[in-house]
Amino acid sequence: MTTTKRFWIALILSLPMLANMVLMPFGWMLPGGAWLQFVLTTLVMLISARPFWQSAWASFTKHHANMDTLVAIGTMTAYLYSIYALLTQQAVFFESAAFVVVFVLLGQVFEERMRHNASTAIEKLVDLQAKEAEVWRDGQFVALPLADVVVGDLIRVKPGQKIAVDGVITEGTSTVDESMVTGESMPVTKKIGDAVIGSTINKAGTFTFKAEKVGADTMLAQIVDLVKKAQNSHAPIQKLTDQVSNIFVPVVLIIAILTFLVWYLLIGAPLAQALIFAVAVVVIACPCALGLATPTALMVGTGRSAKMGILIKNGEVLEAVNDVQTVVFDKTGTITVGQPVVTNIIGDQKTVLTLAAALEQSSEHPLAQAVLAKAQLEKIAVPAAHDFQAIVGQGVSGQVNGQQIFVGSERLLAQQKLTMAANLQAQLQRLQDEAKTVVIVANQQAVLGLIAIQDAPKPTSKAALAELKAQGLKTVMLTGDNQRVAEAIAKEVGIDQVIANVLPQDKADQVQQLQQTGRVAFVGDGINDAPALTVADVGIAMGSGTDIAIESGGIVLMRNDLRDVGKALTLSKKTFNRIKLNLFWAFIYNVLGIPVAAGLFYAIGLTLSPELAGLAMAFSSLSVVTSSMLLNKTKITAKSTAVYN
Repeated sequence: MTTTKRFWIALILSLPMLANMVLMPFGWMLPGGAWLQFVLTTLVMLISARPFWQSAWASFTKHHANMDTLVAIGTMTAYLYSIYALLTQQAVFFESAAFVVVFVLLGQVFEERMRHNASTAIEKLVDLQAKEAEVWRDGQFVALPLADVVVGDLIRVKPGQKIAVDGVITEGTSTVDESMVTGESMPVTKKIGDAVIGSTINKAGTFTFKAEKVGADTMLAQIVDLVKKAQNSHAPIQKLTDQVSNIFVPVVLIIAILTFLVWYLLIGAPLAQALIFAVAVVVIACPCALGLATPTALMVGTGRSAKMGILIKNGEVLEAVNDVQTVVFDKTGTITVGQPVVTNIIGDQKTVLTLAAALEQSSEHPLAQAVLAKAQLEKIAVPAAHDFQAIVGQGVSGQVNGQQIFVGSERLLAQQKLTMAANLQAQLQRLQDEAKTVVIVANQQAVLGLIAIQDAPKPTSKAALAELKAQGLKTVMLTGDNQRVAEAIAKEVGIDQVIANVLPQDKADQVQQLQQTGRVAFVGDGINDAPALTVADVGIAMGSGTDIAIESGGIVLMRNDLRDVGKALTLSKKTFNRIKLNLFWAFIYNVLGIPVAAGLFYAIGLTLSPELAGLAMAFSSLSVVTSSMLLNKTKITAKSTAVYN
């Protein structure tokens, strides 16, 4: 039976007793009197309150106490005493037991509704999925259910239709609205060879694409999976909450027993009144709000971030972000566009470009692709290279037209013990001062020429780094480029510190060194960034990066926009601070409520009956859940992070 049904049953059965309480001063009595109250309350206890007993008993058999323990003991005490009072013709308070159940269930109904509202991000993501696709089968396009689509299928998408699965366009061009997945509002132009994301909407033009990822492998499915895992995870602070609850419940029971003994034995109050005080203590102390403080904030925070194109993988990330002092960035593809182009060739242009392209055609480095693109643009016939060798972090070497050729950085030049002419050295420094990466082309005797390549910063990088500085964070750039080029890029975008000439395998070591002075977040997108993303206190992976980088990051930015780094950190901090605020209010209710329930202020007429204690407990849960829901309204801007909402 659902919580909502149990609540309505308890409420309907309790209403006659409520009418009796309200109308008794005017001379109206409930037909059947105390015996009818006994029947109604018994039904409430058997139907609506039974799960509390079952949970409490299960915890007791495992030598633990939980929130349901307090509810079960409080309601059972009131119920059993009222039976005793009924048989001995004394005043009963069956209504207290019944209404405690009503109000506790009311709090749980509020909780379930708020949880449902908080998790709508997942439902909306799932609803984005296309239901069918036009697939090429047996010489024609036929509409098939999404479950029948397999990798390699050719799928046609008309204007206004949803793209069924992830793939690559093979025919046609169009503009695609990817905002539902990436959060980017502007439609993206797509042509042959471009990747498309399942569940995004084709705006104009018909195209055909080849399915590459289907079912659970699609980006949308992975996003849904990440959000589910995040919402079901626990922040480390939750462990403290669980430990407190284990201690809190026995302490409350001891306080309730002492309350009864003091009122009944020392003060000499009637048995019924002493029991009322004790039951009120048990009910008001029920730490339901304590159990809601962390998961509700976590659900709302991760749900909102998913709508913004920011995937927070688990609660541990939220807590780690709160103490981050330094944000470290990979350069290529993170701060820069990641698509370098050749800007200058020093020396005999055709010879230098031909030799470099011959070697670089065997390399997968982004700089190699820039050299090959330039050779293709200049319509140069690229000869074959033999004995190709990639030298990690330095360059490449091999035989071209019978001579040994080296293409790479100054480190490679030093290793081969080659010197550079003064005029070339001056050109090298000038190009590096212009924030260009210079590739040296040489044979075994001398340097033949230079190729300048530039990977420009993304248009949003400068603004993104300014936002992080507004949060009081230190920014660092790690790069394999030389110091001069790195500093030029850093100056352009506003980086605080540059660590240049870093080999890919040394990135994690550099992050660990920075961690000696405080917590570090690392932002990257490549395979070689995976170790650093894992080692960092918070790994932030760009959504356009490799699968291994995305898997290694604790936060994934789907829009490939550096400004989302600041938003991710801000939202994470706000979510964690909301958890702490929720825990504060959950404890305050108990701390302030227990003394009143125990009758410490009885002399001034301030008391708390069990049913009012149950109502207060329900509202404490409601206040915590409402506090979490307000995360959906808080502003996510860098300048607002000095004071968290």
